[in-house]
Amino acid sequence: MLKAALGLTLDEAEKVYRKALVTAGQLTEAEVPIVLSEKKQLIRRNGILEYVEEDETLEAVGGLDEMKHWLRQRSNAFTERAREYGLPQPKGMLILGVPGCGKSLIAKTTARLWGLPLLRLDLGRVYDGSMVGKSEANLRSALKTAESISPAILFIDELDKAFAGSSGSADSDGGTSSRIFGSFLTWMQEKTSPVFVMATANRVDRLPSEFLRKGRFDEIFFVDLPSSEEREDIFRIHLTKRRKEIARFDLKQLANVCDGFSGAEIEQALIAAMYEAFAQDREFTQLDIIGAIKSTLPLSRTMTEQVGALRDWARQRARPAATAIAEYQRLEF
Repeated sequence: MLKAALGLTLDEAEKVYRKALVTAGQLTEAEVPIVLSEKKQLIRRNGILEYVEEDETLEAVGGLDEMKHWLRQRSNAFTERAREYGLPQPKGMLILGVPGCGKSLIAKTTARLWGLPLLRLDLGRVYDGSMVGKSEANLRSALKTAESISPAILFIDELDKAFAGSSGSADSDGGTSSRIFGSFLTWMQEKTSPVFVMATANRVDRLPSEFLRKGRFDEIFFVDLPSSEEREDIFRIHLTKRRKEIARFDLKQLANVCDGFSGAEIEQALIAAMYEAFAQDREFTQLDIIGAIKSTLPLSRTMTEQVGALRDWARQRARPAATAIAEYQRLEF
């Protein structure tokens, strides 16, 4: 409860503690979300950071068991007990992978698992060409806000797009992108506050090499297209969300039909099947889902070369997010 109130003034902390006491009749770990909700006001005043709330838990993510295990191991990493044990505070993680395979959802559900506020840093809001130095000041303000309410998770989605042109920005924006990039790297290297940086990327070839060296992130995970077992798990999750009884569906057949599909494409195929049945005023069936899958061309086929290049790069440089691939690589080693 004390850690959750970091960054609040005395009056704000007293107010939110009273609210938790009135709501639940006690002050325990279960009331931490009530305290965290008060921090939304701080984030709104900043204007650059966005406070993200997620109702889903880590169980809502199909597959990726190796990465889930890594995250669960660090669920108490920001406690005093971890410091007394001699463990350093986690710095962050970079999640590379095929679009639509759950990278952003993992970041959002991790915040709930760890009981920490999730702050999304939109670098598009950082850039301000109204005066020289304004963009750099915006970044410093955002990072200072994140530190003031730490421990927290700082989420940067699609890092490859945010810093893609930083190396040659002198010709395009007077070097602003390069200075923003340099300031952010320096902050990541020297920060002592418990701000865990969680970043996702789709195109590793666009990422500056400085991001990928050891020490910037605790781990670099690669999220590949789901295996047959993982696709079955994804179907089970999405069907259970929409129907109480799913025994009438053959999950194994559905998983086999959608080979090469991402998690997002599986969900959209299911939604398309539901629309088809809804328009005909009937319940959707196994055949509706198969029909929707057959009429969808997945990204793995339209961008085969890009997906293949990403896999080749990650095979030797990143840790697999799926247990089956990780075990195979350990045996191979």
